Amino acid sequence: MSELTALLTPEGLRLLDATGPMDSAVDVARTITRLRKQGHSPDLVTAVVTQARLRAKGRVKFGEFAERMLFTRAGLEQATRLAIAARHAARFRDAGLTRVADLGCGIGGDALGMAGIGLEVAAVDADEVTAAIAAYNLAPFGDAVTVGHGTAETADLSAVDAAWLDPARRTAGHGETSRTRPDDWSPSLDWVFGLASQLPTGVKLGPGLDRDAIPDDVEAQWVSADGSTLELVLWSGATARPGVRRAALVMRGDTANEITAEADAEDEPARALGAFVHEPDGAVIRARLIGDVARSLSAGMLDERIAYLTSDAALTSPFVSSFRVRETLPADVKALSKALRARGIGRLEIKKRGVDVDPAALRTKLKLSGDEAATLLLTRIGSARVAILADRVAAA
Repeated sequence: MSELTALLTPEGLRLLDATGPMDSAVDVARTITRLRKQGHSPDLVTAVVTQARLRAKGRVKFGEFAERMLFTRAGLEQATRLAIAARHAARFRDAGLTRVADLGCGIGGDALGMAGIGLEVAAVDADEVTAAIAAYNLAPFGDAVTVGHGTAETADLSAVDAAWLDPARRTAGHGETSRTRPDDWSPSLDWVFGLASQLPTGVKLGPGLDRDAIPDDVEAQWVSADGSTLELVLWSGATARPGVRRAALVMRGDTANEITAEADAEDEPARALGAFVHEPDGAVIRARLIGDVARSLSAGMLDERIAYLTSDAALTSPFVSSFRVRETLPADVKALSKALRARGIGRLEIKKRGVDVDPAALRTKLKLSGDEAATLLLTRIGSARVAILADRVAAA
């Protein structure tokens, strides 16, 4: 707290902007020594060095904008990637909504996306330092954005036509935090869903939320980026698309693809292993739209309890990772090791579903040797453990 307070001064901000990037522990040590010799306080030196390193990490989520932003460790970890925030913002704009309350704005990631496409934003955060950081990050938008210190429950909503909420799902703090139970979220889900029934609202939640907690009258959209399922967003009122109750948004780099449905999709039946195996994206699995993806690939389930698809058609899609099957190999470690060495496979991607295997430990035991590369899919079909040797197919 004292470090952040020291940073949020004209002297602290000037010193931060004048501090160059630090790419190694040696750079950090040199910068600390230099700043201390210049007479700066320990709190300020620590804050400047911490922020410089957070800005470097922030490039992953915010690109070049990170160079003029402020962060807390917890705030950066929990912030929405700017590319995803822009898509959230577009929901409000496309629904004809222009004034959005960001209730629990954190460091301002989603508000940045909203303001960036011309929406007016009234943001609040319950933590005073976090609110001050958000105000700094959003200052370039002038009067279009206001940031206040306060709770979602007490915010004045009389001048807005929509709301965005990211309930606090971790313990309070600016550094290391831990997850809390839904009963301890702030604001509570009951309060959030009550607001969503009265005002067009988007609610960012963890992708693993108990599906029984999702109201029947909202659109549930699971979002993944570069293979990681990041969030579940619930959309109500005008922000929810007609006829859509389940959606999976899959982002890879600058490309986005989405599959939508009126309800959970019925799975395809299990079938024998074919020429291809397909691994559905995590957002597709969470949205329970595997069946729709399977039908688009003329595929069936490899096993009705495991999220692998198989087909004979040379088809793929943005919603799966596809693998061309070479052969099945013995699942026993010694026999598998011998088979891989005989095929000259020294570089092996190991994927697993439905089996208790530590890929890193298995890799050591396999004692790989050779110049060839392949993918090993470890899974179960019925009660049998299966090892499938395959080659990754280029994304569609």
